Amino acid sequence: MNILVADDDPQICELLDHALSSFGYSVTTARDGLEAFELLRSGKFRILLTDWQMPGLTGIELCELIRKQDAGNYIYIIVLTSHSYLDSVVCCLEAGADDYLSKPFRPAELLVRIRAGERLLSLESRELTIFALAKLVESRDDETGCHVDRMRDYARILAEELAQDKDFSGTIDGRYINLLYLTTPLHDIGKVGIPDQILRKPGKLTAEEFAVMKTHTTIGASTLEAVTAVHKNAAYLVMAREIALTHHERWDGTGYPHGLSGSSIPLCGRITAVADVYDALTSKRSYKEAFPHERAVEIIKEGSGKHFDPRLVSAFLRCAKAFESRSWRLKEQGASSNLLDRGDQGQISV
Repeated sequence: MNILVADDDPQICELLDHALSSFGYSVTTARDGLEAFELLRSGKFRILLTDWQMPGLTGIELCELIRKQDAGNYIYIIVLTSHSYLDSVVCCLEAGADDYLSKPFRPAELLVRIRAGERLLSLESRELTIFALAKLVESRDDETGCHVDRMRDYARILAEELAQDKDFSGTIDGRYINLLYLTTPLHDIGKVGIPDQILRKPGKLTAEEFAVMKTHTTIGASTLEAVTAVHKNAAYLVMAREIALTHHERWDGTGYPHGLSGSSIPLCGRITAVADVYDALTSKRSYKEAFPHERAVEIIKEGSGKHFDPRLVSAFLRCAKAFESRSWRLKEQGASSNLLDRGDQGQISV
């Protein structure tokens, strides 16, 4: 991680350089706010430690200028100040700083503040990377539209409703809902391994073609499992793998790829299945018109105990209007409604 230090006091720069280098960081120093801003334009730095009082641009002015630029990558800013009064702290934060550190500081406290910034930047990078991968898969299919945008919203709506159910209150909390929202877009990542002549084929697939299409579940799971092996503590990758593998399993055991049934299907996979089918039914394809919301609700209701977990269907019925509202909002924003997950062929009659 490259860290930029902006301070007009050579001794402070040297002290920060020594401390940060001992923690394994690469440090560049600037002696005033203008020099710091020019260095930031290189895109090499994601964390800035800046003094409050500097020539050229003060630390506060530097914060304001950085936030006005909106250069793409977020810059995490820590202001170094000898002022610890509440008004000073508020001034820093209002200018766009993320944190502040009072002088004199302890190296251990400095490290804690830097690591907090790294965690925030890591979350930003993680979400952008995951959604970019999902969009890449989506771009291969002419009819997928804004599928992943709707899917993650539907999954979150359903999970929030389930969190009110005593059967799921011990499992679904805020962290679970956030992970589900983050990872649901990767449900079809395995489609990168499906040949174009099948993935992009207009009309219904043959039995042989559908057999190939079904392998997108195992391809996606294998891909994510390989990544999980490297990043063992990344809970979101574990959930992403489960969703990719099991979102076409059915409650009655007639789904794929492994014919799992009942609660042996991970909850995240069961939630994604409801969201996926709803979006399939209410979206237009080359060989079908979009079903109205009411008909889609009836079909999902009929699938209770067969395709879907009955408790999830009950929760879906309670929040179905929220599904409909979200669907229309995305369409009004100009999102295409042309999508149907070809993996559902043979699984539900449309």
